[in-house]
Amino acid sequence: MKKDNYALLKKFCLGMGVNLFGVSDVSLIKKDFLLAPVLLEKLDRAICLGVRLSSGILDEISSQPTKIYYYHYRAVNTLLDQAALRLTNFIQGKGYEAVPIPASQVVDWEKQSAHLSHRKIGYLAGLGWIGRNNLLVNKKLGSQFRLVTILTDMPLKTDKPVKDNCGACRLCVEACPAGAIKENSSEFEMSKCVDKLRDFHKKHIVEQYICGVCIRVCRGKV
Repeated sequence: MKKDNYALLKKFCLGMGVNLFGVSDVSLIKKDFLLAPVLLEKLDRAICLGVRLSSGILDEISSQPTKIYYYHYRAVNTLLDQAALRLTNFIQGKGYEAVPIPASQVVDWEKQSAHLSHRKIGYLAGLGWIGRNNLLVNKKLGSQFRLVTILTDMPLKTDKPVKDNCGACRLCVEACPAGAIKENSSEFEMSKCVDKLRDFHKKHIVEQYICGVCIRVCRGKV
């Protein structure tokens, strides 16, 4: 049943143009989500979906984000939210509960935290590893994608984290305009990254706290 449900949902999502699909067990980490416990009580599975960003739009980025990247970033987030809503309705139609978590909704700006970490869910769902840039890195897409999460009580088989890493690649370290990326993801300096995002926003380069420089250079291994 779990495998059949997994295959059914994956087929449905790929049919919507989703590029990445994975499922993780979040029963042990959902206490850390910034959501009401009553909402999470029965939701032990997290479905993570990924949509690829335009490599052409990313190529235009040099040392700062561009206007077209800003609009593209928003459009992809909207697409993800719509896909999550459609999947939620599909799951509910099968008699199960489902809760879509917005692709990009910051709850705490200082900590840059959301209702939950799509990156962490994606890692647990086997979609990639946490790279030096502190983002999820997929073997084929690098970090050139956006994520959304749907929590559910539908019985689903789960994926496992991949055993991979960035290897010798340090392109993001060299490209980062804030100097926030270090040798290991655990050393990533979030404060430097956020300060640079504030600077871009203050100068009206883009109207949201985004950058894209490290994403442009992170293209995966194949």
